[in-house]
Order: sequence, then C-alpha cells, then structure tokens
Amino acid sequence: MNKLQAMEVFVHVVDCGSFTRAGEMLQLPKATVSTLVQSLETSLASKLLHRTTRHVSVTSDGAAYYERCIRILSDVRDAEESLSRHRFSPSGKLRVDTPTGLASEILIPALPDFFERYPDITLELGSTDRPVDLVEEGVDCAVRGGELMDTGLIARRVGVINFVTCAAPSYVERYGMPLHPNDLERHRCVNYFSAKTGKVSHWDFNRDGERIEVALPGTLALNDSNSYVKAGLAGLGVISMTDYLLNEHLALGTMVRLLPEWRSDPLPVHVVYPQNRHLSAKVRVFVEWVAELFANNPHLRLQPADTAAPVPPLPADAARLAQRG
Repeated sequence: MNKLQAMEVFVHVVDCGSFTRAGEMLQLPKATVSTLVQSLETSLASKLLHRTTRHVSVTSDGAAYYERCIRILSDVRDAEESLSRHRFSPSGKLRVDTPTGLASEILIPALPDFFERYPDITLELGSTDRPVDLVEEGVDCAVRGGELMDTGLIARRVGVINFVTCAAPSYVERYGMPLHPNDLERHRCVNYFSAKTGKVSHWDFNRDGERIEVALPGTLALNDSNSYVKAGLAGLGVISMTDYLLNEHLALGTMVRLLPEWRSDPLPVHVVYPQNRHLSAKVRVFVEWVAELFANNPHLRLQPADTAAPVPPLPADAARLAQRG
C-alpha cells in the first residue's frame, strides 16, 4: 500500500462524504478507493469511517487522523515545490469557478497573458452565477462577488464591482425617465434572485448621505447576469447590473443610464479556496494574477476611484420624456 496515496484518498472521501465522488475527483475506480481506505484502517488498527448505503461519515479517530493527514500532505507538497519552484513553472490542471459576467468580460479576455506566463497550467474555468461547493465539486479556487457566507473558506479580497441602473431607450420612451429612486416603484423592474436561496435582491441607492433600500415590483426575475442584461436590452424593464457588463451598451446608446447622480453599494470580490487544502503553486499564481488584473482595472480596483459608467447623450425622445417626468 502506498501510504501517502491512501492518505490522500482518505482525505478526499472525508471531504466529499462519498467513495464514488472521491474516486471521480481522483480518477480512480470506487473499488480502488474503498480498498485503499480499508488497507489504511487495517494498518492503523482503527476504524476511520462510518459507512452506510447512503452516507459516509468520519469517526472520532478518523477526524483526528484526517487533520494529521492534511498537515502531512501539505508538508510533502511544500517539500516537492521547494525543489521545483526555481526550475519549473507551475503545472497541472487548475479548476476555477467564476461568475458568468466576470468570466466573459474580465477574465477570459485576459487569459492570453495568464497562459503566456504559465504555459504548463491547464485551466478548467467554470462559469456560473450559482455558488458551488468547492470541496464537494473538486474546485481549487473561486472568484466570488458579495459578502462571504462560508466561513470554511480562506479568502483574499482582490477588488470591487460597481453597479449602474439603466434601461433600453425603447423602455424610456414608453414609460418615461425616473427622477428619483422612489419613482421606480411605478416602473417595471427586472429583478435578480439568488440561485442558492431564491431570495430576490433589494435595490439600493446612495446620494450625499441619503440611502434608500427597497424591494421593487417586477414581472421578471433572473439569476444569470448575461440573461439579465439581455432582458434590459429587450426593453423588459429597468435593470441594475455591474458596470463592466453595461459600459459598452451605454456608450453605444443601446442602454440609457438612469439616476446617474445615485450610486449603488459596490460589492467586494474575493478569491476563495478551502482552508483545509494546500495552496499549491498553480493556485497561488492564479490568485496573484487575478489580484493584479483587478488592480490594473479602474472599475475593479480596491482603491477609491470614479467608477461611474459614462453617461451618453439621451436620445431625443428620451430627453423629452425626462423633461416631462
């Protein structure tokens, strides 16, 4: 029995709560995973896992052994990387999860630079607005916007995302231009809901110390940022979305900015990874690269900046309607 391999298999079984899922992540047959854990238990003369037909849970001895395995495996990887760090660039498969809009507009266009720096890394980039379970789904790290709820993750804050409120010119022509956030209660608004909780997000506005937070009426709610922008472009209602997804549309005049003197709360952006996972060289360089990418973008960097999206001239009809209120 390869003791280190058995330890790694055992750690994955505990993390996943499943022999099958651990085997999928390690690309090993379920029978091999089971055999390695059984061999480990035999060599230790101790039961590490409780097994049922539906669930696998760790025993008290198994929990203590799990923590030691984490430290041992981390030390082994540190030793290996200390010898290879100066001779080889980071390599191997890196699994990352990111929000849809952030992936399409910010990360993917910049990836040529990443691969030029780290040609030996193979990147699997998941793109979804659904928060994933990093441990269960075998994700090395994730880029997440908003306040972090999972205390089991280590997080590095790398930037912020800012929002603008806008609508299609066709919508403004039909329904008019709101002059105050309270006016939106009489408008059609496209809401955004959490894919995890199903909760519809409130709208917030700030101006000169005045703050308004309200739930707004709407006949449509979505949970994908790209679909949300498409709904706004189709004239389905007022939307509030990240500026990097809307700046081009605002510049082209296919969207009209509303309430430009009001600001919505920016959301923090973190790169997160499980605290019981070794921070490998490939994860480390990806985190540093994302932090650099955000720091070089005036709309995303942590330092205070004027991140207001450009306000193009209003179409003639929209300007007339704005004057009418």
